[in-house]
Amino acid sequence: MFTGIIEEVGVVTKLVGSSSGAMITVSCKKVLEDLRVGDSVAVNGVCLTARDVGNDFFVADVMPETFRSTALSELSAGKRVNLERALKAGGRFGGHIVLGHVDGVGKILKSHPEGNAVVIEIGAPLELMEYVVPKGSVAVDGISLTVQGVKKHGFMISIIPHTLRATALQYKKPGDKVNLETDIIGKYVREFLLTMRESDSGKGLTAEMLKFYGF
Repeated sequence: MFTGIIEEVGVVTKLVGSSSGAMITVSCKKVLEDLRVGDSVAVNGVCLTARDVGNDFFVADVMPETFRSTALSELSAGKRVNLERALKAGGRFGGHIVLGHVDGVGKILKSHPEGNAVVIEIGAPLELMEYVVPKGSVAVDGISLTVQGVKKHGFMISIIPHTLRATALQYKKPGDKVNLETDIIGKYVREFLLTMRESDSGKGLTAEMLKFYGF
């Protein structure tokens, strides 16, 4: 599990990809401090397993499904990526629950300054927007962010100066793709309510249903 608080911006030094999968090599420093082979690292929000760890790099495999369904396929040597090690038990929980399981790929549509912040509009698949709510949490390339506003086919986020400086989002521009992971709590709540509605003859959330389940 991750929290969406980026520890370091790394640089892709090598990416070999095909229909049978990929292997990515990332140059970095901070995340290597206690990283061991077999540990999890979120790379632009995608949970990967370190297969090799060197003095200034780590290597991870990317399975075909992950390569197809995330923006990792857009990477190449020289590209900067957000890195976060898995959360240790008892660690500081600064963002929100991020699993590193990308729900889909969005696209940066436009951005503009607003005071000391930058507002970025991101286009997203319609099926993901069911889980995106104003003032809710969303992970964009692994960054824990608050949804500023919602549209039918996308949403807006407001980036403070520190977040922009400390993440690879500063290098993104309109047209670039980003990995999106919606709030896991929202997904579970929605699925629970839909299941209850289907099993209760379409009545949805009622006082009787809540009482039956012990609320």
